[in-house]
Amino acid sequence: MANLPDLKIRVGPLNLKNPVLTASGTFGYGAEFAPLMDLNRLGGIVVKGISLRPREGNQPPRIVETPCGMLNAIGLANVGLEAFLEEKLPRLRKLRTAVIVNIYGNSVEEYGEVAAGLRGADGISAIEVNISCPNVKQGGMAFGTDPDMSARVTARVVKAADRPVIVKLSPNVTDIRRIAMAVEDAGADALTLINTLTGMAVDIERRVPRLANVSGGLSGPAIRPVALYMVRQAVKAVRIPVIGVGGIMDYRDALEFLIAGARAVQVGTANFVHPRTGLHIIDGLTDFCRAYDIPAIEHIIGTLKEK
Repeated sequence: MANLPDLKIRVGPLNLKNPVLTASGTFGYGAEFAPLMDLNRLGGIVVKGISLRPREGNQPPRIVETPCGMLNAIGLANVGLEAFLEEKLPRLRKLRTAVIVNIYGNSVEEYGEVAAGLRGADGISAIEVNISCPNVKQGGMAFGTDPDMSARVTARVVKAADRPVIVKLSPNVTDIRRIAMAVEDAGADALTLINTLTGMAVDIERRVPRLANVSGGLSGPAIRPVALYMVRQAVKAVRIPVIGVGGIMDYRDALEFLIAGARAVQVGTANFVHPRTGLHIIDGLTDFCRAYDIPAIEHIIGTLKEK
């Protein structure tokens, strides 16, 4: 239709058909959802985190429902870099949407090795770096809680990669702005925030943690206000674009992030509730723009009026 609003958006070097992506760890390798929806309608797919070698993840139970969300301690289970390139990427390569590969490592060197292993691979639009992982050389402290370590990981990936680099920030910090600025200075092309908040649940009958790992990552609508606040803080602190994620369940949630300054959003936990949530959000954004005579989604981004 001639009067459809323009949902195309630019996120740093990336040109997306619309601002709605899937969040890593909630959409598998993408192809699993192909029987349920037209993946080509999405602005992009962020695959689950890829490590240098295959990883089985944590022992079950690994997921616990919580009020307005869920805790997960999957443990970053994945097929590993080699199997991803040989078995998963060929199917993703056929899609007509952006494919973003989330990566992680247990050391700065590992991050660089995974990024280098993706060089020259057709069908990858960008790399998203998960810095919420434990640094085994520093006693298990997450890379993303320290500005210097965040910057070192970012710089190593930027040097090794031949695609745009997006860094996904941990919310488990005192001041998200310090991490965002450190990552920007290290060469990141964009930011994604937030990753999950750390939490736990207790089985009161057995008096044991409900997760085998004891703690896990809290996601879903419960964390949306925190995510929105941190996105706004990052938008005001850096010049590079920000992708917002955290409890987005419908188009109204997505609009909050876009108005706050995010140039795109990722849908995570909502995929478990309804696999087509991303498509519903795209339709909702289209209808909203038409209802308010907004010709392009670009006109909404960063329009928050702070008193």
